[in-house]
Amino acid sequence: MISIIQTYSGMLLNSLGNTLLLTLLALIFAMIIGLIFALMNVGKNRFFNFLGAVYVDAVRGVPLIVLAYFIYFGVPQAVKMLGFTDFRLPALQAGVIALSMNCGAYMAEIIRAGIESVDKGQMEAARSLGLPYGTSMRKVVLPQAIRTMIPSIINQFIITLKDTSILSVIGFPELTNMGKTISGNTMKSLQTWAIVGIMYMVVIVTLSRIAKYIERRIKRGTEQH
Repeated sequence: MISIIQTYSGMLLNSLGNTLLLTLLALIFAMIIGLIFALMNVGKNRFFNFLGAVYVDAVRGVPLIVLAYFIYFGVPQAVKMLGFTDFRLPALQAGVIALSMNCGAYMAEIIRAGIESVDKGQMEAARSLGLPYGTSMRKVVLPQAIRTMIPSIINQFIITLKDTSILSVIGFPELTNMGKTISGNTMKSLQTWAIVGIMYMVVIVTLSRIAKYIERRIKRGTEQH
């Protein structure tokens, strides 16, 4: 195990950085996607309600690995059929799109639940003061909803981090993919996957501790009020 660390430590750390970068980018776009579809779901427009429900149900009903294959292999083929023969979708972009779509569906439910946890009287009070619906949502409801959403968002970050391992199937050089390469080069599967597992565990346990700490702080602040 020590020899693997000495030889491949740089590659392992670089692949861990790729994993964290992919997770962070996916979460940023997933937050935007989730917010859009959450607002569709909590609004009073039935057409938007329908669109929001279809997106969430459809994406959550498709395994991430199938979604990754569809975006990495299927979308470029569809574009080429339209005449754009030079179109290619790099593994990073395909991975970010697949993870963002998948995580965005779950974020939509997290944000929707956070918005619905805020007392309806808050929106009614803001509207009675003459504030438009969008302003009331942005300045009154969402700031209160975010307090309850933060622990769930961090937990979703952890889930998305673990889901990046699936994207090794499209060749993105994240930690699991690097583990496959090192295991094949050294023929030391036990030691290699033990190192990879420990690296995942350190990052995920750290994030879990942060989530629990934030959750305790939020509960303490709520009790004080």
